[in-house]
Amino acid sequence: MIIDKVIGEGFGNSSIIFQINKKTIMLYAIETSGITKQFDDITAVNKVSISVKPGELFGLLGPNGAGKTTLINMLSTMTDPSGGSAAVWGFDVVKNADMVRQSIGVVFQDTTLDDRLTGRENLDLHGRLYGLDGKTRKKRIEEVLSLVELTDRADALVKTYSGGMMRRLEIARGLMHHPHVLFLDEPTLGLDPQTRIHIWEYIKTLNKEEGVTIMLTTHYMEEADHLCDRIAIIDHGEIVALDSPEAMKNSLGGDVITLELEKPGDIAGLCSAYQKNGCANIVSQKNNEVFITVRDGERQIPHVLALASNAGIPIISVSLRKPTLDDVFLHHTGKAIRDKEAGEVERVGYIIRSRRK
Repeated sequence: MIIDKVIGEGFGNSSIIFQINKKTIMLYAIETSGITKQFDDITAVNKVSISVKPGELFGLLGPNGAGKTTLINMLSTMTDPSGGSAAVWGFDVVKNADMVRQSIGVVFQDTTLDDRLTGRENLDLHGRLYGLDGKTRKKRIEEVLSLVELTDRADALVKTYSGGMMRRLEIARGLMHHPHVLFLDEPTLGLDPQTRIHIWEYIKTLNKEEGVTIMLTTHYMEEADHLCDRIAIIDHGEIVALDSPEAMKNSLGGDVITLELEKPGDIAGLCSAYQKNGCANIVSQKNNEVFITVRDGERQIPHVLALASNAGIPIISVSLRKPTLDDVFLHHTGKAIRDKEAGEVERVGYIIRSRRK
């Protein structure tokens, strides 16, 4: 590869923008280095360092209150970092905030559409705010409406839209000005399963057809697994794992045997028995269940049950399956993704809202 010249350097040493054969090449669309955000005594995001390539569909997976939205807010210039640094499309999120905003689209958790306007009017207003001329706006409105299959409802008031239609319109609005990077914060939150799957298809389509880099946050395991090229699992504001969904699941090394115990008090003894015996690669627990990861699970089940019997521990049920992202999260954090305490979530949310006033 012959580099004609370096035409820009947005951040650090690795977001350098090259020109190769008269084409502009950017190594990373999003890059953070130890980015941190504190709210009083709570560290919502703690020294996060990630790099996202142009055209990548990158996911932030974690429970409510893990720091996903706070990270998106810093990358989209909604709030300044307390420490560290970040660049989006080569522009520092603090020093070049205006350039970052011109380069991104954002779909927030909460609906921000004007429901007294039609879908077309919402898109037109967004285009005006980004300085698009009339001819460009008209053309782009038709393109994004077609992309999310809302052409036939374009002139209906938004208040008559279903929840899924509103999300599709918000995605279309985020694409109006041809952003290089699109942030989707919990894009299918509160939608029914069928509508959620439809939104997934729209997201994959715009990633491929529009060539836009996408970072999405989610606490739905299946959403991250289905959509993302790579995933960063985030918990308590820290990245605990980062890789492709398949690589994460394969890292557990085999099949997962789930044992439901009659007495939760027996869990510690059973886990100890399996670890001492060495029959399992990974042993974890949740409520009255024990999860062990083994190779050739079907062959291992009799041996696993015999060890429990020898230890005098009654087993109610046993099941075998392939590892999921839930198993990955459980392995890295010691708890399931939905075990987050609501009190901490509400506390962080209250602090963030009070700071915006």
